[in-house]
Amino acid sequence: MWLIDRLKEAVGITAAPAQPSNPVREAASAQGADEPGWRRLSGDGLSNQNDRDLSPMAQDRMQKVAEYLWQSNLLANRLVELPLAYLLAEGVTLQCKDEEHQKLLNAFWSDPINNWPLKLTPRVRALGLLGEQCYIANVREGDGFVRLGYLDPRQIATVVTDPDNPEQPIGVVTKRDNRGKQHKYRVIVLGEDSDLFSTNTARIRAEDFTDGECLLYQLNKFPNGSRGRSDLLGQIDWLDAYDEFLFNELDRIGYLRAFTWDVTLAGADPQAVKDYEKEFKAPAPNSTFVHNESVKLEAKSPSLQAADTSESARLLRNHVLGGSTTPEHWFGGGGDVNRAAASEMGEPTFKIYTGRQNFLKLMLEEVGRFVLWRAADAKGLKPDWSEDEWQVTAVFPELVNRDVTKFAAAMASLVTAVIQMIDAGLLTEETALKLVADVAQRFGQDFDAKAELDAARKEHQERKKAKAAEDSFNLPADLRDELQAGKAQPKAPAPAPVPATADQA
Repeated sequence: MWLIDRLKEAVGITAAPAQPSNPVREAASAQGADEPGWRRLSGDGLSNQNDRDLSPMAQDRMQKVAEYLWQSNLLANRLVELPLAYLLAEGVTLQCKDEEHQKLLNAFWSDPINNWPLKLTPRVRALGLLGEQCYIANVREGDGFVRLGYLDPRQIATVVTDPDNPEQPIGVVTKRDNRGKQHKYRVIVLGEDSDLFSTNTARIRAEDFTDGECLLYQLNKFPNGSRGRSDLLGQIDWLDAYDEFLFNELDRIGYLRAFTWDVTLAGADPQAVKDYEKEFKAPAPNSTFVHNESVKLEAKSPSLQAADTSESARLLRNHVLGGSTTPEHWFGGGGDVNRAAASEMGEPTFKIYTGRQNFLKLMLEEVGRFVLWRAADAKGLKPDWSEDEWQVTAVFPELVNRDVTKFAAAMASLVTAVIQMIDAGLLTEETALKLVADVAQRFGQDFDAKAELDAARKEHQERKKAKAAEDSFNLPADLRDELQAGKAQPKAPAPAPVPATADQA
């Protein structure tokens, strides 16, 4: 470089004054480094500050594009709406064994502002699209009744994690509004800060996050990441490519349907051709074109030599569907699928849906426990989460209607087999009942084998006593008195007389 500098000095070129060293911000440009003039819909990659999170700009773009695709892209819409139909179509309820707590949950669930039966579906949809949901808790003084407000995930600037435990979020910081106001909410954790966090973390939560409390739920994040990600993040570019492919197909179909009139003038010089072009009028449909042997008129359509693109469309579509664990025949592509194959192909999808259902179940149960906690706190009580009266259960509809016929046949065969093994001394009754319980789970029945065995034995003894009492009631009064006094034993009934055969007669 020194040689170049000396040459510049010799020809009178002075170096430009040094610019102040300012850090380059990613927000200065949306262009990626893939190719000049082109970038992906999904935008930039990971942030340099924390490679477990997207950069703030990429996070915003992901959320905007995900919402846009859900509204405009049919395939993206189905990838979001199909899970919703299976997870929430029949409704969800919160249940608790304690009657007073159940009343609190019912009042919270059906409150006109909370209105979870109406708002649950759009909230779960936004959770999958944006990767996050944040609810601001408003607790009424006096009785501790809870109403939840919605904080748009696109308004979240930063999620602060515990300095001592990056897996645990402790606060949410919003973007500045039109008046320059920024809010800081403390993430709700069911317990006292002094019992759950270090002294430093508890101080940060108490001093820095003073605008209220919020419930925060995030999807598709690393344990030490701070922001959730959309379910569509991995498919965004492919969904857009599929849409572009289909629009290009529309153009190609239009070109194939077009045609031009080709006129041949035999022996005409260039001037005659130009003169005829000025006078020529394309014949209308069902009209007559009169000409001599020197004029030839043909209608010609373009031959684009384009192969059938159905396989290309299927390849691109299945790439997107496979990334979301959605069978092809769920989106109108039957292929060679029959009923048996379709049933097997749906199992991985339902496993994914079950995982999402479990997440939603834990989320709503935590919301329910928070409602009970605040009501108890208003009364000066402290919940004991190990007690059944404080347990909240979110009840979801079944993902699929079970075909119980094969399980019923399996149950009949299993019961016969275990009874034979018990009679042969090869199996204990408790183990046999455990085997039966495994099959009973397929019917939605879950029970403890040992407790069920003890209860069954007790009930069996009670039935024997009741049957013996009923039999003794039908005996003569004097014999019944003797039986009750323990002085006589009931006699077995006499065998019925055998009718005589013709030879004996």
